[in-house]
Amino acid sequence: MIKNISNLGDAALYCDFGTEVNKKINSEVIKYFNTIKKRNIEGINNLTPSYNKLIISYDLKVTNYKEIKDKIEKLNIAEAIKTNNKKIEIPVCCDPSFSLDMERLENKLNLTKDKILENFFKKEFFCYMTGFIAGMPFLGDLDENMRVQRLETPRVKVPKGSVGITEQFADIYTFESPGGWNIIGNTPLEVFDSSKEIDPNLINPGDTVKFKQITLEEYKNYNE
Repeated sequence: MIKNISNLGDAALYCDFGTEVNKKINSEVIKYFNTIKKRNIEGINNLTPSYNKLIISYDLKVTNYKEIKDKIEKLNIAEAIKTNNKKIEIPVCCDPSFSLDMERLENKLNLTKDKILENFFKKEFFCYMTGFIAGMPFLGDLDENMRVQRLETPRVKVPKGSVGITEQFADIYTFESPGGWNIIGNTPLEVFDSSKEIDPNLINPGDTVKFKQITLEEYKNYNE
């Protein structure tokens, strides 16, 4: 449940669900996100969910902080509209040309490449949120022995499709972008389709992701 609701700037409301990052809290965030979105509450023009927060933006010409706060507090989340969260398989090639940080990971984690990949591909991931760049999914939770900090010096360019890990999360770079995640492979799959006006994200909060290792040949022929 929401622990606190406060004002954020001139036209936004900040819902705080706590400080922890876990599925239980994030599921509550997603429930509120989906319920508010489906109810189409007058005046709300944007919803921004994160691990344990929800920012609700609104139009001051239509409503105000007190009205939105009252409506959010009166929502019956016990009757939250259920969504069909998906289970998605993501192919990943871990050829040395894509595994940009494998040597670093072996040293930091004190694990062999084979063990790192075994741990990664046997894991089922939960999508907490998308962001930073359009459609980029933040996927948890890596086992304790797989958790590592970001690169000390971020890359100026991380290739599109790169799959990386940092701390308790894995992610997929949906566009070429600066970044400091530890890159272990690359997917040929389009995770974000900008040509779709409705639901351009392949992966959304609440979805479950399983990665599948593919060969370099399979990677090259994937979209043919």
